[in-house]
Amino acid sequence: MRRLIYFVLAFIVWVLLTWPFADGKIDFQVVIAGVIAAFLIAVLFHEILPKEHLVFISPVRVFWFLVYVPVFFYYVMKANLDVVYRALHPKMPIKPGIVKIKTNLKTESGITALANSITLTPGTLTVDLTDDGFLYIHWINVKSDDVEQATKFIARRFEWFLKKIFE
Repeated sequence: MRRLIYFVLAFIVWVLLTWPFADGKIDFQVVIAGVIAAFLIAVLFHEILPKEHLVFISPVRVFWFLVYVPVFFYYVMKANLDVVYRALHPKMPIKPGIVKIKTNLKTESGITALANSITLTPGTLTVDLTDDGFLYIHWINVKSDDVEQATKFIARRFEWFLKKIFE
């Protein structure tokens, strides 16, 4: 069942990336290549993909994912503007450092999504992840060394959505 779900997801991603429906015709070579690539991904990589495969077929979770995407892009754009401001400011107002944050997420997929969301947001980079739910984040402008405050600034905006998607 997991392989079938990953096959379908990989094929959907392939179709969205290649869009073989140009000019009202279907490019069957692209579709066949997509089927082969999706099959290989499903067969070869099903063991390293998330075990929580039911995440992908729950309509409620899909809804929250669709809500999360624009929220995530909003924070990425906001962080981009902040980094540009800091880079172009004559005094370069940065206070870089590594802070420790605590996540309330329990699933591996949720924690991975949080770490990736933090890393993809300019100005922050996930450096390390411990087994007890702590993440170490390199932050371009450290506002607080306190675990709770740093978690509030960096992770809470993503965690609420990711909890609804992955747990």
